[in-house]
Amino acid sequence: MRRRAFLKDLSLATAGMTIINFPIRGKLAPSNKVIVGVMGVNSRGAYLAKSYSQLPGVEVGYICDVEEKALQNGLEALKAAARKPTIIKDIRKLVEQKDLDALIIATPDHWHAPAALMGAAHGKHVYVEKPCGQNPYEGELLSQAVTQFGRHIQMGNQRRSMPTLIEAAQQVKNGVIGKPYFAKSWYANNRKSIGFGRKVPVPATLDFELWQGPAPRRDYQDNLVHYNWHWFWHWGTGEACNNGTHEIDCCRWFLGVDFPTKVTSSGGRYAYKDDWETPDTQVATFEFADGKAITWEDRSCNNFGVEGAGRGFVIYGEKGALMNLGGGDYKIFDEKNKLVKEVKSDVVADPTNPVSASGNLDLYHFDNFIKSVRGEASLNSPVNEASKSVLLCHLANIAQRTSGVLHCDPSNGHILNDAAAAALWRRSYEKGWEPKVG
Repeated sequence: MRRRAFLKDLSLATAGMTIINFPIRGKLAPSNKVIVGVMGVNSRGAYLAKSYSQLPGVEVGYICDVEEKALQNGLEALKAAARKPTIIKDIRKLVEQKDLDALIIATPDHWHAPAALMGAAHGKHVYVEKPCGQNPYEGELLSQAVTQFGRHIQMGNQRRSMPTLIEAAQQVKNGVIGKPYFAKSWYANNRKSIGFGRKVPVPATLDFELWQGPAPRRDYQDNLVHYNWHWFWHWGTGEACNNGTHEIDCCRWFLGVDFPTKVTSSGGRYAYKDDWETPDTQVATFEFADGKAITWEDRSCNNFGVEGAGRGFVIYGEKGALMNLGGGDYKIFDEKNKLVKEVKSDVVADPTNPVSASGNLDLYHFDNFIKSVRGEASLNSPVNEASKSVLLCHLANIAQRTSGVLHCDPSNGHILNDAAAAALWRRSYEKGWEPKVG
């Protein structure tokens, strides 16, 4: 889908899912611009900066990063924007800017929740990329922050705003496949070995102290920045939270479930022997009290697809099934496996694209966030809802790292009768950087 045509049609496409919830006057009135700042602009963040700058009535006033090349990427992404953004390297100074309305976060995972909490505490609305926390505790903090600070916090699980998937979810809710009771999801990629890193001096272009921020200090190594931090437990959350969040979230959404009673996980680092700590191969199962279940299959290093696609999900019901192949598409089958409805998408999902796997369909989600800031809409993925899906991903990782099986409280997802697993509910923080609410 061409970006210009998308933007032209965006308001019409989303009209059916927006509601007026409160009036906004003054600097946030619909007639005035919304000023956003983007934290983390090396790759995905540069795409976010460009995308937000092209939404009506939005200006990217600030970009924030701790590495010189990343800042140049951010400036390049905004070269056609009417306003040249101000560079602020320290997030603590960015959130103090009086004209900043919203903070957009696309940093490494260990920064997601701490930065979001800083933004909300300073009166900023927040859009934070998935996952919304590096551990389950941080998701709970963000949910508390919504109440404490009265700000919007939206997570970047963009499928929640795709009109076709909203339509599909409503059809499942209305009984098109009968009672939905089981969902499977998958992700496949062809990631290569990251090798064994060497401890070397920090590059002069990187402020590694600020890069580490809330994480306890470790030596710099040459296979960490920019992307490979995903595969280290100290910084990242593995493929489960990196990409599994999207499809697992859709499964939970379509099934209408919240917290699990049981989580199992098997797998490991199978493809290569290197510094990569998280699984490259993982099969996780989530069971729920009302007789429903979700499975997720990860193959980070073998991109042979499922159902002919590198990512997607299937919802199984008493009277049929619904299948999505990673984008805005879906098919509905009856109980005899006959195709009864097919909705195609102009965008073909590309699991190997680290910038935007679902193309400009992401713009629906960005637009929903801005409309919510203006008071013209309700968030499609408020963090207190989105964090439930991220929690499933964290629980899969915790199960993988401990006994392989977790039993959970269905009222909140907390781990029962397993001290070793429960100890991974939160992490330790660098002194003075501990995230908090209030």
